[in-house]
Amino acid sequence: MNAATPHSEQAAAHSRLTFMQWAVCAVACLGFAFDTYEILVMSLVVRPALTELGNIKPGSPEFNRWVGLLFFVPFAAGGIFGLFGGYLTDRYGRRRILVWSIVLYGLSAFAAGYATSPAMLLLFRCTTIVGVCVEYVAGIAWLAELFPKPKQREAVLGYTQAFGAVGGLLVSGAYYTAVTYGEHLPAIHGGHEAWRYALIFGLFPAVPLMIVRPFLPESPIWKMKKSEGTLKSPNIIELFRSALRRTTLVTTLMVACSFAAAFGATHHIPRIVPALPQVQHLPRQQQEQTVSVVHFFGEMGNVTGRIAFTLLAVWVVSRRQLLRLFLLPSLFLFPLVLVFAATRDLQLLKYGLALLLMLMVAQFSFWGNYLPRVYPTHLRGTGESFATNIGGRTIGTAAALLTTQLANVMPGGNPSVQLAYAAAVVAFSAYSISLLASRWLPEPKGEVLPE
Repeated sequence: MNAATPHSEQAAAHSRLTFMQWAVCAVACLGFAFDTYEILVMSLVVRPALTELGNIKPGSPEFNRWVGLLFFVPFAAGGIFGLFGGYLTDRYGRRRILVWSIVLYGLSAFAAGYATSPAMLLLFRCTTIVGVCVEYVAGIAWLAELFPKPKQREAVLGYTQAFGAVGGLLVSGAYYTAVTYGEHLPAIHGGHEAWRYALIFGLFPAVPLMIVRPFLPESPIWKMKKSEGTLKSPNIIELFRSALRRTTLVTTLMVACSFAAAFGATHHIPRIVPALPQVQHLPRQQQEQTVSVVHFFGEMGNVTGRIAFTLLAVWVVSRRQLLRLFLLPSLFLFPLVLVFAATRDLQLLKYGLALLLMLMVAQFSFWGNYLPRVYPTHLRGTGESFATNIGGRTIGTAAALLTTQLANVMPGGNPSVQLAYAAAVVAFSAYSISLLASRWLPEPKGEVLPE
């Protein structure tokens, strides 16, 4: 026993994080939280924003069209420019692209709060999400390469992404605060609309990130290959050659399905809440407060899902089996919650949404852990970016438009019920396709990142 003790102590010492690694994790946590904030904030503010900026009646075809555009177009733009950002990440380094992407989406988030028309709001949401899409891909590649030990890497990627759930809680808290105390804040365009403050609040977490990240280390793997002249130039065509073709096609399709469930279903729930029997007769301020409370319950499920995934990721060896642990229940629970709870009872919807987000967000964490393990160093940012930005944010988010248009022709008797039914159809379809495609999902070759 005594002979084994020094070895055990040495292994424990090597597994401990250094001060700089803790700093990297802290910065990554804050970055992922801000990413989530910007992705989710529009689902809360879109109804009051369109009502004020365009004087558009909620539930009307024009309103549904603008909602679809605001949910889809920024992410389509983010997907296209994010793919280019992945190329830049592989070409010029992870850290440099991180810093500039944060500057872009921080300033854009602030500008969106001063929009004077739906078109202007759409423009600044596009530039905001472009920054988010680039930052996320660069951040995942950066973390994966800074922590080369397999178990440590899995834990770091899992827990830092889990902190992204805090961004969802911040959205709920920021909107509730703006609704309740907005009249005490400085006027914007002569008013105190809560949706404007909620958008502007998104700037604040970016300020320390802009200051700190330039002083953090570059990826040692990327830096070494760059200095030695052995770093290959990223080429998107390589993603479709025989060695990576299956990986690229299957992951792009499945990531698209993950995003389709989010943008085609859960992002629409805040618009359904005001029509529930327990909410529809409340004053407007109380309705908006209730929306933020329901959103908060959902984000608690977000936290639970990310933690559950992180714990399981270390122990479940097969990546296919790990993903199916969350895919299979999603296939049945999404339609159940959307068809029954979302159309009948506020309390059921609160807890149902928490359950849905637990399952859905765990799948997003899965992709953050899986994608760095299946692409080599010179293609890591490009490969991740193609699956996430083209598959998820360009193709998958089109489900937002599908849901809003499908809602116009669904049965149900009122716009909110029609929306809930449309969301259920879209979510069930997305998870059916994803579950089928998981059969061909490649297993990573070993725990070490491919060179």
